[in-house]
Amino acid sequence: MKNKFNIFFPLLSVIIIVSAAYLGFKMGMNRALIPQSVEVKTPATKINKILQLISDRYVDKISIDSLVELSIPLIIEHLDPHSVYVVAEELKEMDESLQGSFEGVGITFNMTDDTIVVINVIEGGPARRSGVEAGDRIIRIDDSIVAGKKLDSNNVKKMLRGEAGSKVSVDVLRQGFDKEIPIIIIRAKIPLKSIDVSYMINDSTGFIKLSTFSRNTYADFIAAATKLKKQGMKKLILDLRDNTGGYMDQAIKISNDFFSEKVLIVYTEGYNYPRENFYSRGNGRLADIEINIIINEITASASEILAGAIQDNDRGTIIGRRSFGKGLVQIPISFDDGSGLNLTVGRYHTPTGRCIQKPYDKGLEQYNHDLYNRLLNNELFTADNIHFNDSLKYTTPKGQIVYGGGGIMPDIFVAFDTIESAHDFFRQISQKNLVYNFVMNYTDKNREIINNITSFEQLDNFLETQNIFNDFLNYAAANNIKAKNSEMAEVKKILEPELKGFIGRNTPLDNEGFYPYYEKIDVTLQKAIECFEENIN
Repeated sequence: MKNKFNIFFPLLSVIIIVSAAYLGFKMGMNRALIPQSVEVKTPATKINKILQLISDRYVDKISIDSLVELSIPLIIEHLDPHSVYVVAEELKEMDESLQGSFEGVGITFNMTDDTIVVINVIEGGPARRSGVEAGDRIIRIDDSIVAGKKLDSNNVKKMLRGEAGSKVSVDVLRQGFDKEIPIIIIRAKIPLKSIDVSYMINDSTGFIKLSTFSRNTYADFIAAATKLKKQGMKKLILDLRDNTGGYMDQAIKISNDFFSEKVLIVYTEGYNYPRENFYSRGNGRLADIEINIIINEITASASEILAGAIQDNDRGTIIGRRSFGKGLVQIPISFDDGSGLNLTVGRYHTPTGRCIQKPYDKGLEQYNHDLYNRLLNNELFTADNIHFNDSLKYTTPKGQIVYGGGGIMPDIFVAFDTIESAHDFFRQISQKNLVYNFVMNYTDKNREIINNITSFEQLDNFLETQNIFNDFLNYAAANNIKAKNSEMAEVKKILEPELKGFIGRNTPLDNEGFYPYYEKIDVTLQKAIECFEENIN
Protein backbone atom coordinates (compact mmCIF):
# COMPACT_ATOMS: atom_id res chain seq x y z
CA MET A 1 0.00 0.00 0.00
CA LYS A 2 2.73 2.46 0.91
CA ASN A 3 4.63 1.95 -2.36
CA LYS A 4 1.45 2.23 -4.42
CA PHE A 5 0.56 5.42 -2.60
CA ASN A 6 3.97 6.99 -3.26
CA ILE A 7 3.85 6.17 -6.96
CA PHE A 8 0.80 8.23 -7.77
CA PHE A 9 0.70 10.63 -4.83
CA PRO A 10 1.53 13.73 -6.96
CA LEU A 11 -1.32 13.05 -9.39
CA LEU A 12 -3.90 12.36 -6.71
CA SER A 13 -2.76 15.38 -4.71
CA VAL A 14 -3.66 17.60 -7.64
CA ILE A 15 -7.04 15.89 -7.98
CA ILE A 16 -7.86 16.37 -4.31
CA ILE A 17 -6.70 19.99 -4.19
CA VAL A 18 -8.68 20.89 -7.31
CA SER A 19 -11.72 19.01 -6.02
CA ALA A 20 -11.51 20.79 -2.69
CA ALA A 21 -11.34 24.19 -4.36
CA TYR A 22 -14.26 23.33 -6.62
CA LEU A 23 -16.24 21.92 -3.72
CA GLY A 24 -15.61 25.07 -1.71
CA PHE A 25 -17.28 27.10 -4.46
CA LYS A 26 -20.09 24.62 -4.94
CA MET A 27 -20.83 24.46 -1.24
CA GLY A 28 -22.12 27.99 -1.45
CA MET A 29 -24.79 26.57 -3.75
CA ASN A 30 -25.95 23.87 -1.34
CA ARG A 31 -29.12 25.49 -0.17
CA ALA A 32 -31.03 23.03 1.98
CA LEU A 33 -33.73 25.51 1.47
CA ILE A 34 -36.30 26.73 3.93
CA PRO A 35 -38.68 28.33 1.42
CA GLN A 36 -39.66 31.61 3.00
CA SER A 37 -39.01 35.30 2.56
CA VAL A 38 -36.73 37.00 5.05
CA GLU A 39 -37.24 40.51 6.38
CA VAL A 40 -33.86 42.03 7.12
CA LYS A 41 -33.98 44.46 10.03
CA THR A 42 -31.15 46.94 10.49
CA PRO A 43 -30.11 47.16 14.15
CA ALA A 44 -28.53 50.32 15.54
CA THR A 45 -25.15 48.64 16.01
CA LYS A 46 -21.69 50.08 16.51
CA ILE A 47 -20.90 49.18 12.89
CA ASN A 48 -23.78 51.27 11.59
CA LYS A 49 -22.72 54.17 13.79
CA ILE A 50 -19.13 53.97 12.55
CA LEU A 51 -20.24 53.91 8.91
CA GLN A 52 -22.47 56.91 9.52
CA LEU A 53 -19.61 58.82 11.18
CA ILE A 54 -17.31 58.05 8.23
CA SER A 55 -19.98 59.20 5.80
CA ASP A 56 -20.60 62.45 7.70
CA ARG A 57 -17.13 63.44 8.92
CA TYR A 58 -14.31 61.61 7.13
CA VAL A 59 -11.59 63.84 5.64
CA ASP A 60 -11.97 62.51 2.08
CA LYS A 61 -14.90 61.42 -0.03
CA ILE A 62 -15.34 57.69 0.28
CA SER A 63 -17.86 55.09 -0.90
CA ILE A 64 -19.69 53.62 2.08
CA ASP A 65 -20.99 50.84 -0.16
CA SER A 66 -17.39 49.81 -0.91
CA LEU A 67 -16.58 49.67 2.78
CA VAL A 68 -19.63 47.52 3.39
CA GLU A 69 -18.62 45.11 0.61
CA LEU A 70 -15.16 44.81 2.18
CA SER A 71 -16.48 44.20 5.68
CA ILE A 72 -19.16 41.58 4.94
CA PRO A 73 -16.76 38.74 4.00
CA LEU A 74 -14.70 39.44 7.12
CA ILE A 75 -17.81 39.02 9.27
CA ILE A 76 -19.04 35.91 7.48
CA GLU A 77 -15.70 34.09 7.72
CA HIS A 78 -16.09 34.02 11.50
CA LEU A 79 -19.28 31.95 11.18
CA ASP A 80 -19.33 28.42 9.74
CA PRO A 81 -17.69 27.26 6.46
CA HIS A 82 -20.97 27.22 4.53
CA SER A 83 -22.39 30.63 5.34
CA VAL A 84 -21.38 32.53 2.20
CA TYR A 85 -21.78 36.08 0.93
CA VAL A 86 -22.00 36.09 -2.88
CA VAL A 87 -21.62 39.07 -5.21
CA ALA A 88 -24.23 39.55 -7.93
CA GLU A 89 -22.37 37.94 -10.84
CA GLU A 90 -21.49 34.79 -8.89
CA LEU A 91 -25.00 34.55 -7.45
CA LYS A 92 -26.47 34.56 -10.95
CA GLU A 93 -24.23 31.62 -11.92
CA MET A 94 -25.20 29.72 -8.77
CA ASP A 95 -28.89 30.34 -9.38
CA GLU A 96 -28.61 29.07 -12.96
CA SER A 97 -27.14 25.75 -11.87
CA LEU A 98 -29.73 25.27 -9.12
CA GLN A 99 -32.74 26.46 -11.07
CA GLY A 100 -31.92 23.91 -13.74
CA SER A 101 -31.47 26.17 -16.74
CA PHE A 102 -29.41 28.96 -18.24
CA GLU A 103 -29.68 31.25 -21.24
CA GLY A 104 -27.26 30.46 -24.03
CA VAL A 105 -26.73 28.55 -27.29
CA GLY A 106 -26.84 24.88 -26.23
CA ILE A 107 -23.50 23.24 -26.98
CA THR A 108 -20.85 21.32 -25.08
CA PHE A 109 -17.27 22.01 -26.11
CA ASN A 110 -13.65 21.29 -25.31
CA MET A 111 -10.52 23.34 -25.82
CA THR A 112 -8.15 21.46 -28.16
CA ASP A 113 -4.85 23.07 -29.17
CA ASP A 114 -6.28 26.49 -28.23
CA THR A 115 -9.32 25.84 -30.42
CA ILE A 116 -12.96 25.55 -29.32
CA VAL A 117 -14.21 22.18 -30.57
CA VAL A 118 -17.96 21.50 -30.41
CA ILE A 119 -18.39 18.07 -28.81
CA ASN A 120 -22.18 17.87 -28.76
CA VAL A 121 -25.12 20.04 -29.73
CA ILE A 122 -28.27 19.93 -27.61
CA GLU A 123 -31.11 18.53 -29.69
CA GLY A 124 -33.74 21.19 -30.33
CA GLY A 125 -31.53 23.96 -28.91
CA PRO A 126 -30.61 27.26 -30.56
CA ALA A 127 -27.26 26.06 -31.93
CA ARG A 128 -28.84 22.97 -33.46
CA ARG A 129 -31.60 25.05 -35.08
CA SER A 130 -28.98 27.41 -36.50
CA GLY A 131 -26.94 24.61 -38.07
CA VAL A 132 -24.02 24.11 -35.67
CA GLU A 133 -22.70 20.53 -35.80
CA ALA A 134 -20.54 18.39 -33.53
CA GLY A 135 -16.94 18.62 -34.69
CA ASP A 136 -17.18 22.29 -35.70
CA ARG A 137 -14.21 24.46 -34.68
CA ILE A 138 -15.33 27.90 -33.50
CA ILE A 139 -12.94 30.47 -34.90
CA ARG A 140 -14.76 33.72 -34.14
CA ILE A 141 -17.46 34.80 -31.67
CA ASP A 142 -19.09 38.09 -32.68
CA ASP A 143 -16.15 40.42 -33.41
CA SER A 144 -13.55 38.45 -31.44
CA ILE A 145 -11.20 35.87 -32.94
CA VAL A 146 -11.05 33.03 -30.41
CA ALA A 147 -8.87 30.46 -32.21
CA GLY A 148 -5.34 30.30 -30.84
CA LYS A 149 -6.07 32.74 -28.01
CA LYS A 150 -5.62 30.32 -25.06
CA LEU A 151 -9.00 31.25 -23.60
CA ASP A 152 -10.28 29.28 -20.65
CA SER A 153 -13.70 27.66 -20.78
CA ASN A 154 -15.26 30.26 -18.45
CA ASN A 155 -14.36 33.08 -20.85
CA VAL A 156 -15.88 31.15 -23.74
CA LYS A 157 -19.08 30.52 -21.76
CA LYS A 158 -19.42 34.24 -21.01
CA MET A 159 -19.10 35.04 -24.70
CA LEU A 160 -21.67 32.45 -25.78
CA ARG A 161 -24.21 32.97 -23.02
CA GLY A 162 -26.59 35.90 -22.91
CA GLU A 163 -30.23 36.87 -22.58
CA ALA A 164 -32.78 34.72 -24.34
CA GLY A 165 -33.72 36.34 -27.64
CA SER A 166 -30.35 38.03 -28.13
CA LYS A 167 -28.08 37.11 -31.04
CA VAL A 168 -24.52 35.82 -31.18
CA SER A 169 -22.63 35.22 -34.42
CA VAL A 170 -19.98 32.53 -34.76
CA ASP A 171 -17.67 31.53 -37.58
CA VAL A 172 -16.86 27.81 -37.66
CA LEU A 173 -14.48 25.58 -39.56
CA ARG A 174 -16.03 22.26 -40.60
CA GLN A 175 -14.35 19.18 -42.01
CA GLY A 176 -14.84 19.00 -45.77
CA PHE A 177 -15.30 22.77 -46.19
CA ASP A 178 -12.54 25.10 -47.38
CA LYS A 179 -13.92 28.30 -45.85
CA GLU A 180 -15.30 29.41 -42.51
CA ILE A 181 -19.06 29.10 -42.16
CA PRO A 182 -20.82 32.12 -40.59
CA ILE A 183 -23.73 31.21 -38.30
CA ILE A 184 -26.09 33.48 -36.35
CA ILE A 185 -27.60 31.92 -33.22
CA ILE A 186 -30.56 33.34 -31.30
CA ARG A 187 -29.99 32.47 -27.65
CA ALA A 188 -32.70 30.74 -25.62
CA LYS A 189 -33.25 29.09 -22.25
CA ILE A 190 -31.25 25.85 -22.07
CA PRO A 191 -32.22 23.13 -19.57
CA LEU A 192 -29.46 21.80 -17.32
CA LYS A 193 -29.58 18.07 -16.73
CA SER A 194 -29.26 16.74 -13.19
CA ILE A 195 -29.15 13.16 -14.49
CA ASP A 196 -25.86 12.35 -16.21
CA VAL A 197 -27.08 9.00 -17.47
CA SER A 198 -29.70 6.30 -16.87
CA TYR A 199 -29.65 2.86 -18.46
CA MET A 200 -30.09 -0.86 -17.75
CA ILE A 201 -26.87 -2.62 -16.72
CA ASN A 202 -28.53 -6.00 -17.16
CA ASP A 203 -32.06 -7.40 -17.44
CA SER A 204 -33.02 -6.46 -13.87
CA THR A 205 -30.55 -3.78 -12.69
CA GLY A 206 -30.85 -0.11 -13.55
CA PHE A 207 -28.21 2.59 -13.14
CA ILE A 208 -28.80 6.31 -12.57
CA LYS A 209 -26.03 8.83 -12.08
CA LEU A 210 -27.29 11.95 -10.33
CA SER A 211 -24.98 14.96 -10.62
CA THR A 212 -26.80 17.65 -8.60
CA PHE A 213 -30.00 18.53 -6.73
CA SER A 214 -31.53 21.37 -8.71
CA ARG A 215 -35.15 22.49 -8.90
CA ASN A 216 -35.78 19.89 -11.63
CA THR A 217 -33.94 16.95 -10.05
CA TYR A 218 -36.91 15.06 -8.63
CA ALA A 219 -38.84 15.29 -11.91
CA ASP A 220 -35.74 14.21 -13.84
CA PHE A 221 -35.13 11.32 -11.45
CA ILE A 222 -38.69 10.00 -11.56
CA ALA A 223 -38.71 10.21 -15.35
CA ALA A 224 -35.48 8.20 -15.51
CA ALA A 225 -36.65 5.64 -12.93
CA THR A 226 -40.01 5.22 -14.68
CA LYS A 227 -38.25 4.60 -17.98
CA LEU A 228 -36.04 1.94 -16.38
CA LYS A 229 -38.99 0.24 -14.64
CA LYS A 230 -40.67 -0.14 -18.02
CA GLN A 231 -37.48 -1.84 -19.20
CA GLY A 232 -37.67 -4.39 -16.36
CA MET A 233 -35.78 -2.73 -13.51
CA LYS A 234 -36.10 -4.57 -10.19
CA LYS A 235 -32.91 -3.19 -8.64
CA LEU A 236 -31.35 0.26 -8.86
CA ILE A 237 -27.78 1.49 -8.41
CA LEU A 238 -27.93 5.22 -7.68
CA ASP A 239 -24.58 6.92 -8.21
CA LEU A 240 -24.08 10.01 -6.02
CA ARG A 241 -20.32 10.25 -6.46
CA ASP A 242 -19.08 13.83 -6.88
CA ASN A 243 -22.62 15.14 -6.25
CA THR A 244 -22.10 18.16 -3.98
CA GLY A 245 -25.80 18.59 -3.25
CA GLY A 246 -28.27 21.40 -3.79
CA TYR A 247 -31.90 21.70 -2.79
CA MET A 248 -32.82 19.70 0.31
CA ASP A 249 -36.46 19.24 -0.69
CA GLN A 250 -35.41 17.36 -3.83
CA ALA A 251 -33.45 14.86 -1.73
CA ILE A 252 -36.45 14.40 0.55
CA LYS A 253 -38.79 13.80 -2.39
CA ILE A 254 -36.49 11.18 -3.91
CA SER A 255 -36.03 9.48 -0.51
CA ASN A 256 -39.82 9.35 -0.06
CA ASP A 257 -40.27 7.23 -3.17
CA PHE A 258 -38.22 4.35 -1.73
CA PHE A 259 -40.52 3.74 1.27
CA SER A 260 -43.86 1.92 1.50
CA GLU A 261 -44.41 3.04 5.11
CA LYS A 262 -44.20 6.31 6.99
CA VAL A 263 -40.61 6.73 8.20
CA LEU A 264 -38.45 9.67 9.23
CA ILE A 265 -36.23 10.85 6.37
CA VAL A 266 -34.43 13.76 8.03
CA TYR A 267 -34.97 16.47 10.62
CA THR A 268 -33.55 19.97 10.96
CA GLU A 269 -32.89 22.05 14.05
CA GLY A 270 -31.16 25.33 14.92
CA TYR A 271 -30.99 27.90 17.71
CA ASN A 272 -33.58 30.12 16.00
CA TYR A 273 -35.40 27.28 14.25
CA PRO A 274 -37.20 24.57 16.27
CA ARG A 275 -36.93 20.94 15.22
CA GLU A 276 -38.81 20.06 12.03
CA ASN A 277 -39.31 16.43 11.00
CA PHE A 278 -39.66 15.27 7.40
CA TYR A 279 -41.41 11.93 6.92
CA SER A 280 -42.11 9.75 3.92
CA ARG A 281 -45.76 9.55 2.87
CA GLY A 282 -45.72 5.75 2.74
CA ASN A 283 -46.72 5.39 -0.91
CA GLY A 284 -43.35 5.37 -2.63
CA ARG A 285 -43.30 4.60 -6.34
CA LEU A 286 -40.01 2.73 -5.95
CA ALA A 287 -40.80 0.94 -2.70
CA ASP A 288 -40.53 -2.42 -4.49
CA ILE A 289 -37.12 -1.63 -5.99
CA GLU A 290 -33.92 -2.82 -4.28
CA ILE A 291 -31.48 0.06 -3.89
CA ASN A 292 -27.69 0.38 -3.65
CA ILE A 293 -26.16 3.86 -3.41
CA ILE A 294 -22.59 4.72 -4.44
CA ILE A 295 -20.82 7.63 -2.68
CA ASN A 296 -17.32 9.08 -2.40
CA GLU A 297 -15.45 11.83 -0.58
CA ILE A 298 -17.04 14.57 -2.73
CA THR A 299 -20.62 13.40 -2.07
CA ALA A 300 -22.15 16.11 0.12
CA SER A 301 -25.17 17.90 1.55
CA ALA A 302 -28.45 16.83 -0.09
CA SER A 303 -26.69 13.70 -1.37
CA GLU A 304 -25.85 12.79 2.22
CA ILE A 305 -29.46 13.34 3.28
CA LEU A 306 -30.58 10.80 0.69
CA ALA A 307 -27.83 8.30 1.53
CA GLY A 308 -28.46 8.76 5.27
CA ALA A 309 -32.20 8.15 4.92
CA ILE A 310 -31.57 4.91 3.03
CA GLN A 311 -28.87 3.71 5.44
CA ASP A 312 -30.55 4.66 8.72
CA ASN A 313 -33.82 3.00 7.73
CA ASP A 314 -32.06 -0.21 6.62
CA ARG A 315 -33.54 0.33 3.15
CA GLY A 316 -30.42 -0.33 1.05
CA THR A 317 -26.65 -0.64 0.95
CA ILE A 318 -24.21 2.28 0.77
CA ILE A 319 -21.03 1.51 -1.17
CA GLY A 320 -17.84 3.50 -1.77
CA ARG A 321 -15.86 5.86 0.46
CA ARG A 322 -16.77 8.18 3.34
CA SER A 323 -18.75 11.19 2.14
CA PHE A 324 -17.76 14.84 2.54
CA GLY A 325 -19.64 15.60 5.76
CA LYS A 326 -21.85 18.67 5.25
CA GLY A 327 -24.74 18.69 7.70
CA LEU A 328 -25.57 22.40 7.79
CA VAL A 329 -28.74 23.95 6.39
CA GLN A 330 -28.66 27.31 4.60
CA ILE A 331 -31.36 29.83 3.80
CA PRO A 332 -30.91 32.21 0.81
CA ILE A 333 -31.24 35.94 1.39
CA SER A 334 -31.20 38.30 -1.60
CA PHE A 335 -30.28 41.98 -1.61
CA ASP A 336 -31.42 44.79 -3.89
CA ASP A 337 -28.05 45.00 -5.70
CA GLY A 338 -28.28 41.37 -6.87
CA SER A 339 -25.91 39.98 -4.26
CA GLY A 340 -26.98 37.40 -1.73
CA LEU A 341 -26.21 35.63 1.51
CA ASN A 342 -26.51 31.90 2.12
CA LEU A 343 -26.84 31.87 5.91
CA THR A 344 -26.61 28.68 7.94
CA VAL A 345 -29.70 28.46 10.15
CA GLY A 346 -29.63 24.87 11.35
CA ARG A 347 -28.21 21.38 11.23
CA TYR A 348 -29.87 18.41 9.62
CA HIS A 349 -29.92 15.02 11.32
CA THR A 350 -30.37 11.60 9.75
CA PRO A 351 -33.21 9.37 11.04
CA THR A 352 -31.12 7.77 13.81
CA GLY A 353 -30.31 11.25 15.12
CA ARG A 354 -26.77 11.71 13.86
CA CYS A 355 -25.44 14.96 12.45
CA ILE A 356 -22.86 14.12 9.82
CA GLN A 357 -21.34 17.63 9.70
CA LYS A 358 -17.59 17.28 10.07
CA PRO A 359 -15.90 19.53 12.68
CA TYR A 360 -14.96 23.07 11.76
CA ASP A 361 -13.78 24.34 15.14
CA LYS A 362 -10.12 24.45 13.99
CA GLY A 363 -10.76 27.15 11.42
CA LEU A 364 -11.63 27.49 7.76
CA GLU A 365 -8.16 26.64 6.43
CA GLN A 366 -8.04 23.33 8.29
CA TYR A 367 -11.62 22.59 7.22
CA ASN A 368 -10.78 23.18 3.56
CA HIS A 369 -7.79 20.84 3.84
CA ASP A 370 -9.87 17.94 5.16
CA LEU A 371 -9.87 15.98 1.91
CA TYR A 372 -6.13 16.44 1.56
CA ASN A 373 -5.66 15.24 5.13
CA ARG A 374 -7.74 12.15 4.36
CA LEU A 375 -5.34 11.46 1.51
CA LEU A 376 -2.30 11.83 3.78
CA ASN A 377 -3.92 9.52 6.31
CA ASN A 378 -4.52 6.84 3.66
CA GLU A 379 -8.27 7.03 4.30
CA LEU A 380 -9.00 6.76 0.57
CA PHE A 381 -7.25 3.39 0.41
CA THR A 382 -8.37 1.57 3.54
CA ALA A 383 -11.18 1.84 6.04
CA ASP A 384 -8.76 0.78 8.79
CA ASN A 385 -7.54 4.37 9.12
CA ILE A 386 -11.03 5.84 9.61
CA HIS A 387 -11.96 6.13 13.28
CA PHE A 388 -15.12 7.49 14.89
CA ASN A 389 -15.73 8.54 18.47
CA ASP A 390 -17.92 6.06 20.37
CA SER A 391 -19.99 8.97 21.64
CA LEU A 392 -21.17 9.46 18.04
CA LYS A 393 -22.40 5.86 17.68
CA TYR A 394 -26.00 5.27 16.59
CA THR A 395 -28.02 2.14 15.84
CA THR A 396 -30.47 1.52 12.99
CA PRO A 397 -33.77 -0.36 13.55
CA LYS A 398 -32.11 -3.62 12.45
CA GLY A 399 -29.12 -3.12 14.76
CA GLN A 400 -26.56 -1.78 12.30
CA ILE A 401 -24.00 0.60 13.85
CA VAL A 402 -23.63 3.98 12.15
CA TYR A 403 -21.65 7.05 13.18
CA GLY A 404 -22.12 10.81 13.11
CA GLY A 405 -19.54 13.56 13.19
CA GLY A 406 -18.07 13.48 9.72
CA GLY A 407 -19.87 12.18 6.65
CA ILE A 408 -21.70 8.97 5.77
CA MET A 409 -19.49 5.91 6.23
CA PRO A 410 -20.45 3.32 3.59
CA ASP A 411 -21.59 -0.16 4.54
CA ILE A 412 -19.06 -1.52 2.04
CA PHE A 413 -15.79 0.35 1.61
CA VAL A 414 -14.17 0.45 -1.84
CA ALA A 415 -10.65 1.87 -2.00
CA PHE A 416 -9.58 4.51 -4.50
CA ASP A 417 -8.57 2.61 -7.65
CA THR A 418 -4.83 3.08 -8.19
CA ILE A 419 -4.18 0.71 -11.09
CA GLU A 420 -4.17 3.23 -13.91
CA SER A 421 -2.50 6.04 -11.95
CA ALA A 422 0.34 3.76 -10.81
CA HIS A 423 1.00 2.24 -14.24
CA ASP A 424 3.99 3.65 -16.13
CA PHE A 425 2.36 3.32 -19.57
CA PHE A 426 -0.74 5.18 -18.45
CA ARG A 427 1.32 7.91 -16.81
CA GLN A 428 3.22 8.49 -20.03
CA ILE A 429 0.16 8.69 -22.29
CA SER A 430 -1.53 10.93 -19.72
CA GLN A 431 1.39 13.36 -19.67
CA LYS A 432 1.06 13.79 -23.44
CA ASN A 433 -2.77 13.77 -23.37
CA LEU A 434 -2.71 11.02 -25.99
CA VAL A 435 -6.08 9.44 -25.22
CA TYR A 436 -7.95 12.70 -25.71
CA ASN A 437 -6.01 13.63 -28.86
CA PHE A 438 -6.47 10.16 -30.35
CA VAL A 439 -10.21 10.20 -29.68
CA MET A 440 -10.63 13.66 -31.21
CA ASN A 441 -8.67 12.63 -34.33
CA TYR A 442 -10.60 9.39 -34.61
CA THR A 443 -13.93 11.17 -34.20
CA ASP A 444 -13.04 13.72 -36.87
CA LYS A 445 -12.06 10.99 -39.34
CA ASN A 446 -15.35 9.16 -38.75
CA ARG A 447 -17.54 12.24 -38.26
CA GLU A 448 -20.19 11.26 -40.82
CA ILE A 449 -20.82 7.95 -39.02
CA ILE A 450 -20.32 9.29 -35.47
CA ASN A 451 -22.84 12.13 -35.84
CA ASN A 452 -25.57 9.74 -36.98
CA ILE A 453 -25.34 7.15 -34.20
CA THR A 454 -28.65 6.97 -32.32
CA SER A 455 -28.33 3.96 -29.99
CA PHE A 456 -25.69 2.22 -27.91
CA GLU A 457 -26.22 -0.99 -29.86
CA GLN A 458 -25.44 0.86 -33.09
CA LEU A 459 -22.35 2.42 -31.49
CA ASP A 460 -21.11 -0.90 -30.12
CA ASN A 461 -21.67 -2.71 -33.41
CA PHE A 462 -19.67 -0.04 -35.23
CA LEU A 463 -16.77 -0.02 -32.76
CA GLU A 464 -16.61 -3.83 -32.84
CA THR A 465 -15.67 -3.55 -36.53
CA GLN A 466 -12.83 -1.19 -35.66
CA ASN A 467 -9.40 -2.03 -34.23
CA ILE A 468 -9.42 0.80 -31.69
CA PHE A 469 -6.90 -0.65 -29.24
CA ASN A 470 -4.23 -1.52 -31.82
CA ASP A 471 -4.77 1.81 -33.58
CA PHE A 472 -4.06 3.56 -30.29
CA LEU A 473 -0.95 1.47 -29.62
CA ASN A 474 0.38 2.55 -33.02
CA TYR A 475 -0.51 6.15 -32.22
CA ALA A 476 1.30 5.93 -28.88
CA ALA A 477 4.32 4.29 -30.52
CA ALA A 478 4.47 7.16 -33.00
CA ASN A 479 4.79 9.36 -29.89
CA ASN A 480 7.62 7.13 -28.54
CA ILE A 481 5.49 5.37 -25.91
CA LYS A 482 5.19 1.60 -25.90
CA ALA A 483 3.60 -0.87 -23.49
CA LYS A 484 5.58 -3.95 -22.50
CA ASN A 485 4.33 -7.27 -23.86
CA SER A 486 4.07 -8.60 -20.29
CA GLU A 487 1.59 -5.89 -19.34
CA MET A 488 -0.39 -5.76 -22.59
CA ALA A 489 -3.36 -7.75 -21.29
CA GLU A 490 -3.78 -5.45 -18.28
CA VAL A 491 -3.39 -2.34 -20.44
CA LYS A 492 -6.02 -3.56 -22.90
CA LYS A 493 -8.48 -4.44 -20.12
CA ILE A 494 -8.39 -0.83 -18.90
CA LEU A 495 -7.66 1.14 -22.05
CA GLU A 496 -10.06 -0.39 -24.59
CA PRO A 497 -13.24 0.45 -22.61
CA GLU A 498 -11.88 3.97 -21.99
CA LEU A 499 -11.22 4.59 -25.67
CA LYS A 500 -14.62 3.28 -26.71
CA GLY A 501 -16.34 5.24 -23.95
CA PHE A 502 -14.73 8.54 -24.90
CA ILE A 503 -15.61 7.97 -28.54
CA GLY A 504 -19.17 7.19 -27.42
CA ARG A 505 -19.30 10.46 -25.51
CA ASN A 506 -18.49 12.29 -28.76
CA THR A 507 -21.59 10.86 -30.44
CA PRO A 508 -25.11 12.27 -29.98
CA LEU A 509 -25.52 9.64 -27.23
CA ASP A 510 -23.15 11.63 -24.99
CA ASN A 511 -22.93 9.87 -21.59
CA GLU A 512 -25.19 7.04 -22.73
CA GLY A 513 -22.36 6.13 -25.07
CA PHE A 514 -19.74 6.47 -22.33
CA TYR A 515 -20.96 4.79 -19.14
CA PRO A 516 -21.87 1.33 -20.52
CA TYR A 517 -18.19 0.98 -21.49
CA TYR A 518 -16.76 2.64 -18.42
CA GLU A 519 -18.76 0.40 -16.05
CA LYS A 520 -16.44 -2.47 -17.03
CA ILE A 521 -13.49 -0.77 -15.28
CA ASP A 522 -15.42 1.09 -12.56
CA VAL A 523 -14.48 -0.98 -9.49
CA THR A 524 -17.03 0.70 -7.20
CA LEU A 525 -19.88 0.15 -9.64
CA GLN A 526 -18.78 -3.44 -10.12
CA LYS A 527 -18.91 -3.93 -6.34
CA ALA A 528 -22.47 -2.54 -6.28
CA ILE A 529 -23.47 -5.01 -8.99
CA GLU A 530 -21.83 -7.87 -7.07
CA CYS A 531 -23.76 -6.92 -3.93
CA PHE A 532 -27.05 -7.46 -5.73
CA GLU A 533 -25.84 -10.78 -7.11
CA GLU A 534 -24.67 -11.92 -3.67
CA ASN A 535 -28.07 -11.07 -2.19
CA ILE A 536 -29.72 -13.28 -4.79
CA ASN A 537 -27.46 -16.19 -3.91
